[in-house]
Amino acid sequence: MAIFTSVFATAILLLLYAGSYSAQLPQSDIDLLEFPLNLEFLEAEFFLFGSLGYGLDKVAPNLTMGGPPPIGGKKTNLDAFANDVVLPFAWQEVGHLKAIKKTVKGFPRPLLDLSAGTFAKVMDKAFGKPLNPPFGPYANSINYLIASYHIPYVGLTGYVGANPRLQDATSKRLFAGLLGVESGQDVVIRALLYEKANEKLKPYGVTVAEFTNKMSQLRNVLGRTGIKDEGLVVPELQGAEGKIAGNVLAGDENSVAFDRNPEEILRIVYGSGDEHVPGGFYPKGADGRIARSHLHTA
Repeated sequence: MAIFTSVFATAILLLLYAGSYSAQLPQSDIDLLEFPLNLEFLEAEFFLFGSLGYGLDKVAPNLTMGGPPPIGGKKTNLDAFANDVVLPFAWQEVGHLKAIKKTVKGFPRPLLDLSAGTFAKVMDKAFGKPLNPPFGPYANSINYLIASYHIPYVGLTGYVGANPRLQDATSKRLFAGLLGVESGQDVVIRALLYEKANEKLKPYGVTVAEFTNKMSQLRNVLGRTGIKDEGLVVPELQGAEGKIAGNVLAGDENSVAFDRNPEEILRIVYGSGDEHVPGGFYPKGADGRIARSHLHTA
């Protein structure tokens, strides 16, 4: 009996330790680790719905922690190759959510608006006029890839920006690992779009490259901190070492990744240019201490 009691007590202690690691982290690390859950939820749902037609409520309901189901996500008419690219992205985002929630408690999935109308508003704002017909992200493979251009890159700039602010080695290792995969996703999307950079998207008569340039310019405007985003084709002097216009990978004058802080990211994903004013993909705002602190001062 004594042996059983000892084993039982040890098991309980191990469970308590495993669930309380975040208590050993600085609060600033916890806040920075929890913030990207907002982006990871968005990416997971977008890629899951695009490739499978359903989201976390079916594939990993425990990760949602009872958060409201997303609005408007739907299966995309992807060709076989595009689906083979997007589906691994979807499962990778599920893994990212698990990885973060193993380190910090996290929060329930926020309300997400993945409807075609939300993406159409982004495109209208990027072009400075309503597109006719409204842009449809789920219509076909190329439209979906253009819509995808708007998502992983914002998250990866956030990881770059947060990393030097982290204190604990475990936090830094997690962010480095997440950044590696997010960067990979972004470059795959950019490479697939770059292959079609000079093709005109029907029925708009605008090239794929121009779509990416407009979207990057919009994110720069919304972020309000200068150039931290570049399309697939840039002026030669803005390209790598000022020698090339092709821009399959975005980077600063030294080809180092751009960084963003949480406030810049909120301005972009809300579509408002103001971290205090929710909207866009987050109708009721993002979650976590950092995002909520700005909602409370709205």
